[in-house]
Amino acid sequence: MQDIIDECGISRGGIYIYFASVDEVFLEVMKQRNKERISGISKAVHDHEPFDDVFQNYMAKQKARLVNFENSLFRAYCEYLFSKPKAAVQAFRDTQLNQLRDSIEAILMLGAQQGVIDGANVSKFATHIIATIDGLSVLALGNALTEEIINEQFEILSDIIYQS
Repeated sequence: MQDIIDECGISRGGIYIYFASVDEVFLEVMKQRNKERISGISKAVHDHEPFDDVFQNYMAKQKARLVNFENSLFRAYCEYLFSKPKAAVQAFRDTQLNQLRDSIEAILMLGAQQGVIDGANVSKFATHIIATIDGLSVLALGNALTEEIINEQFEILSDIIYQS
């Protein structure tokens, strides 16, 4: 907490008005990060941007995160989740996962509305995208992920979504 207090230039009492622990600060940072990501997706969907642009932009951001995993906030999030008892993080993790699924489904529904992809399996595709990216994240945690693997898996995801 002292490092956070020093960086923010606030008093110890000031931070404890809002946060009781470093864990609470971290979770709030993750909530804000997800809120920003979701708002960008929501805006693109609301503005009826071309599905190809929205989907490829989302995948490019995921690739950049995976390629730069060593210094990413997502790595810290994974480490946080793995370091806590399941019961202590389950509600937070479930909320984050549901928000992520909703965002991906919104992107895919945009594609269905624009006639680019079949909308019949949007929920399954969203789950598949999450499972693939989370699997790649686990490989990144173990330093076993290469850009070639990312490209191959993202190409397979695109093939599944566009050809179904």
